Amino acid sequence: MSRTVKGSPHASAPVLAAYRYCEAVTGHQARNFAYGIRLLPTEKRHAMSALYAFSRRVDDIGDGPLDPEEKRTRLADTRALLDRMRSGGIEEDDTDPVAVAVSHAAHRFPIPLDALDELIDGVLMDVAGQTYETWDDLKVYCRCVAGAIGRLSLGVFGTAPGTGHSEDELERAPYYADTLGLALQLTNILRDVREDAATGRTYLPADDLAKFGCATAFRSSTAPPDADFTGLVHFEVRRARALFAEGFRLLPLLDRRSGACVSAMAGIYRRLLDRIAKDPAAVLRGRVSLPGHEKAYVAVRGLAGLDARAVERRGTGRAV
Repeated sequence: MSRTVKGSPHASAPVLAAYRYCEAVTGHQARNFAYGIRLLPTEKRHAMSALYAFSRRVDDIGDGPLDPEEKRTRLADTRALLDRMRSGGIEEDDTDPVAVAVSHAAHRFPIPLDALDELIDGVLMDVAGQTYETWDDLKVYCRCVAGAIGRLSLGVFGTAPGTGHSEDELERAPYYADTLGLALQLTNILRDVREDAATGRTYLPADDLAKFGCATAFRSSTAPPDADFTGLVHFEVRRARALFAEGFRLLPLLDRRSGACVSAMAGIYRRLLDRIAKDPAAVLRGRVSLPGHEKAYVAVRGLAGLDARAVERRGTGRAV
């Protein structure tokens, strides 16, 4: 007899198999993300892998070769699957391992599954070819595709009791998680500016592009003639750094291993941002990345709690 997925502490064999599938997807598709979640205890690592696998499916529909109408149909089907998960309609022997894993994780942790609806909304913006006039416009998109992931992750991490923080500060944790998601997404947008231009996508706000004479698409390894591309990148880097500074205020509110995970994942992107700031034109020549030894250093910093302590010392959210 089939059993509906429940969030018991001891997962059944079918549920464990579903989690292993999600971990395989995560390890193959998202090395930076997988690097961070290795620092979590097993049940939290499983839950984060499940959320990533579902999010990857949504992203792949948006980025894939299907025509826009078929993409909308696939996204509608994915939203219907999400509705089944919310209503407890997924059984342990369901043929979709991602649905099984997310359903179990959502029973195990207070994960706000409505945030996955927001992710689908954001990908629909991509399908529609939406562009953004202002930073406020772009923030709506970033909150859907990245801020939502931050809030989902917080559902798995939870805030740590006994940290000495006030209830008001703990209640701001979702805001900090959302803001950190914006920082990560803006870094992604800068890193992928040429790759996105090759597919006809422009994410940076039109106001910013016009301000620095960069309205022309970035489809070559050099900046458009007469454009202040360096000025544009430095302007966006300052914005992203301010978002990181605010978002890093989440770290002291988490338990040690959850904080280490967030510090590692966000730290990798913050160092990517530093590399982009040092050589803005690098994003036009290829994808900027970090070597393995630097990622390891970021992970050690996270495990040692250095970023969290720096936030506490400064009281401004600026981690070193």
